Amino acid sequence: MTDSTQTPEQAFAVRDPEAFARNMARLTEEGGKALAAILEPRETGEIKLIFAEEMANASKTLGQVAEKWLADPQRAMKAQTDLWSGYLNLWTTTLRRLSGDGDAEAATPQPGDKRFADPSWDIHPAFEFLRDAYLMTAKWAEDVVETTEDIDDHTRHKARFYVQQIANAISPSNFVLTNPELLQETLESNGENLVRGMKMLAEDIERGKGELKIRQSDPTKFEIGKNLALTEGKVIFQNDLMQVIQYAPSTETVLKRPLLFVPPWINKFYILDLGPEKSFLKWMVDQGQTVFCVSWVNPDEKLARKSFEDYMKEGVLTALDVVRQITGEDKVNVAGYCVGGTLLAVTLAYMAATGDDRFASATFLTTQVDFTHGGDLKVFVDEDQIRAVENDMSQRGYLEGRRMSMAFNLLRSNDLIWPYIVNNYLRGQAPFPFDLLYWNSDSTNMPAANHSFYLRNCYLENRLSRGEMEIGGVKLDLSKVKIPVYNLATREDHIAPAKSVFLGSTFFGGPVRFVLAGSGHIAGVINPPAKNKYQFWTGRKPAGAYETWLKNAKETPGSWWPDWQAWIAKQAKDQVPARKPGSRKYKPIEDAPGSYVKVQS
Repeated sequence: MTDSTQTPEQAFAVRDPEAFARNMARLTEEGGKALAAILEPRETGEIKLIFAEEMANASKTLGQVAEKWLADPQRAMKAQTDLWSGYLNLWTTTLRRLSGDGDAEAATPQPGDKRFADPSWDIHPAFEFLRDAYLMTAKWAEDVVETTEDIDDHTRHKARFYVQQIANAISPSNFVLTNPELLQETLESNGENLVRGMKMLAEDIERGKGELKIRQSDPTKFEIGKNLALTEGKVIFQNDLMQVIQYAPSTETVLKRPLLFVPPWINKFYILDLGPEKSFLKWMVDQGQTVFCVSWVNPDEKLARKSFEDYMKEGVLTALDVVRQITGEDKVNVAGYCVGGTLLAVTLAYMAATGDDRFASATFLTTQVDFTHGGDLKVFVDEDQIRAVENDMSQRGYLEGRRMSMAFNLLRSNDLIWPYIVNNYLRGQAPFPFDLLYWNSDSTNMPAANHSFYLRNCYLENRLSRGEMEIGGVKLDLSKVKIPVYNLATREDHIAPAKSVFLGSTFFGGPVRFVLAGSGHIAGVINPPAKNKYQFWTGRKPAGAYETWLKNAKETPGSWWPDWQAWIAKQAKDQVPARKPGSRKYKPIEDAPGSYVKVQS
C-alpha cells in the first residue's frame, strides 16, 4: 500500500538499481522457461493454439454488433461523440484535481469491485485518471451492446459476455505499470516479486501441460482421503462408470428408508464432503440416515461412447439396485445436485413412463430441468459452438475437464481468474490453502457421447421440459413424475438461476416444495447449520411468476438443511437399527472415498 506521506517521486523510485537489474535478468531467464513450457507441446503437436475457437467466436459475435452500428452512421457517430465527450470531461476533472480541487468528481467502481480498493488509486492523479478512463470506457462498451438494435437475445448475451471478458482483461489493475500498488511493490522489492511470479507461471504452465492452470489454492496442502472427503464409509460396488459408497452410521437407529445421492459428473462428489465441519454427507449420516453416494469415474477415451442413457442405467438405476439389495427396502429416497439432478429428473421421467416406482421421493439441489432461463453458461451454447466442442471431443473421445473448468471460471473472471493472475504472477505470492478452490480446480473429463447429448437436448433444444426428449426408446414426460419433490434453488446462482429452477418446478406432476437459499451455486448448498450463515425462503406451491412467489415467501435465518431433514423424515418416519456398510453379496471393496475420485485429469 502506498504511503500517503510520500511524494510520487519517492513512492515510485527504484530502491537498489543494481539489485533491480539482477532481478530483471532473472526475470528474463524464468520467462524463457515459461515460454518453453508453452511452445514445447505445440511443437510436438500435443495441443493446439490456446482458445483459437473461442477467439474466432468472439470476433464473429462482436463483428455482428459492429456491423449493426456501422449500418447506421448517425447513431455510430453519436456513440463516438458520447465517448469523446466523456474523455474530455474526465481530462477537465483531472486538471482540477492536479490544481488541488479535492471535490472533483471521480468515477465509482461497482459495489464489490475490489480492484481499485487501495487508497493509492485516489492519491495519485495519474492512476486516478487511468482508473476513471477505464471504468468509463468499459461502461460505454457495455451500453453499446445493450443498445444495439436488431440482434437476437443470444447474440446480445454472447456480446455482453465477450465485452465483459475484454474489459476485465485490460483493467489497469492487471498490469504493473498501471497499478500503483503493484508498481510500488515491484520497486520496493527490486523486482523480486516478478521473479517469484514468473517462476510460478512457468510451473503452472508446465502443470497444465502447455496451458496455464491457474493455482487458486495451495495444491500441496490437500489430499483426498487425508483432509478432504473424510466421512467414514466403504465402497460397496463399482463398474466402469461409478463407485457406490455406503457411509457408516453414527446413530444407533436410522430412518428405515435409505437415501441415494447422485452428484454431478462434471466435477467430483467431495464438494459434499469437504471436511467434517462442512460435510453435507456427514451431517445427513448424523441425522440418522443410511446414505449412499455415487462417485463418478474420471473418464478417458475408453469411455467415449458411454451415453446419457448409460449414465442413467449403469449409474443411477444400477446404484438403486445396489441400495435396495443391501438394505432390503423396496423404496428409496434420492437426491441430485446440479447436472446430477438433471440426470435424476430424466431417470425419474423414464421410470414413470416404464411403471417403475422404486424411488419414493426426490430432492433436487440447484438443478435445471427447463433451460429457458439457463443462465450464463448458455453463452457457450449454440450450433456452431456445440459442433466445435463435438469436433474436439471426437479427437480425444472426451471433453477435457480443464475446458469446462475454464468456462466456469470465465463466468466470474474478476473473482476466479484475474485476482489470482495478479497475486500469483505479479505479486509473486502463493495463494492460501482453500478447500473449495482446491475442489474447483480438480476437474473431471466428460465422455463425448454423454456430453453431446446433454448440451443438445438440454441447453440447445430444451427437450426435457417440452416432453420431447427420448431415452432408451422412451419419450419422457415430467408431469408423470408424481412422487414428492424438494427443489432447492440459490438466490445468487449464475449457473442454475433461481428463476430457471423455479420454472422447472412447475413441470413435475406431484407435490413440490420449492425452497430458495441465500448465496450461490456452492455456498448456498454447502451451508452447515452450525455456521448460522445466510437464510432461506419458503412459500406456496411454485406457480406463476418467480418474482411474485419470492415477494410472498417467508424468510428464515440460517441453513436450509434442517428444513430438508424435516421434510425427508416426514416422507417415512419408521426407524430401524443402524446398518453397517455392505452385505453378504456386496462386500466392501475399499474405504471411502474410494479410488475413482482420486484420478486426476
